[in-house]
Amino acid sequence: MTLLYRSRPFVPRRDHSRLARQDRRLFLRGGLVAAGGLALGGCDLSDNAQVESVLGGVSRLNDRLQATLFGVQRLAPTFDVADITPDFPFNAYYPASRIRVIDGASWRLELAGLVVDRTPWTLDRLRALPQEGQITRHVCVEGWSAIGQWSGVPFRTFLERIGADLTARYVRFDCGDDYWTSIDMPSALHPQTILALDYAGAPLPPKYGFPVKLRIPTKLGFKNPKHIMAITVTNDYPGGYWENQGYNWFSGL
Repeated sequence: MTLLYRSRPFVPRRDHSRLARQDRRLFLRGGLVAAGGLALGGCDLSDNAQVESVLGGVSRLNDRLQATLFGVQRLAPTFDVADITPDFPFNAYYPASRIRVIDGASWRLELAGLVVDRTPWTLDRLRALPQEGQITRHVCVEGWSAIGQWSGVPFRTFLERIGADLTARYVRFDCGDDYWTSIDMPSALHPQTILALDYAGAPLPPKYGFPVKLRIPTKLGFKNPKHIMAITVTNDYPGGYWENQGYNWFSGL
């Protein structure tokens, strides 16, 4: 079963933590414990508040360290056509039976926040901008990876075109599948960060995020939102669907 969504006015999403999967959180917590084992040495693991506080501190430290190491000249590896993973996997917080199908004719990309021109964008208007392609690896926090071929608008080009404040701290993405995430501005301006419109030389199929998804190969897969409906440039920390449930926010590779 697929669900048809028409474009609608942008309303910021709320935290959908009630839909969280416990196994994902435990996977993340295991990674944070491994990274912060010394800090947890004096903690009683039965004291949930104490453990959560330490894990949160480790996650924030990890964010700062990753941001310090990140650089716009540091590129993710690229690959050849022969390296592309056959039948690139679908992945989301819901099963494939509930893949969203967006109506491209009525779809409009809404803009908000620290942006000069908030005029909504159509698909045709996005396709009229310069396009770039890449064959890069998608790395999932669950432990698998796949190589895909994406093309679309360099995100920096788009941000410059709309008059976004490039000194702002964050960019938030709200999506047609009730997902949302956010990235830092330096990552948004990275030369490999694109608003992907095509996969393997054809328009994105619904399972890969039609009409547009963020392709950012310098971050883990959950930072690559699909079915983007709205973009907000802001200095206020936006969080995200998984980030608000404990996932490391920066999540760089």
